[in-house]
Amino acid sequence: MFASLARRSAPSVAQSIQRLLPKDLPPSLAPKIGNLYEVLSRTPTGGVGKKVYQLRWKGKQIEDCYWVVTRSKFKCEGKHGKAWGHLYWKGKNVSPREEQIRGAIVYVVSDFVSFELKNIALTNPAYYL
Repeated sequence: MFASLARRSAPSVAQSIQRLLPKDLPPSLAPKIGNLYEVLSRTPTGGVGKKVYQLRWKGKQIEDCYWVVTRSKFKCEGKHGKAWGHLYWKGKNVSPREEQIRGAIVYVVSDFVSFELKNIALTNPAYYL
């Protein structure tokens, strides 16, 4: 009963929240992009288990490629450090062992959302709640 009620009211709640937010979102609500260490240091777990991808891959139309972070070490308030993880290329794990993520400062990264999740989110506003 409550689940069906929540699903019916979810679009109106999501729309209401969206209307309350300013057009220019504050940094805490803005999309998380930056170098790898900036993105990972914003999370409470240091990014462990987080999927991230390089934005240049999107520009080159490389789909379903991302890193799954397994551990990280930060320096200089999260602007530098080291991070390790597994690389998934076109949906397949190509690094059987944990490896250091290279080019983490040079390239801009963002949280990974698969194509399927993007479609679910676009068609179902309750996905965000």
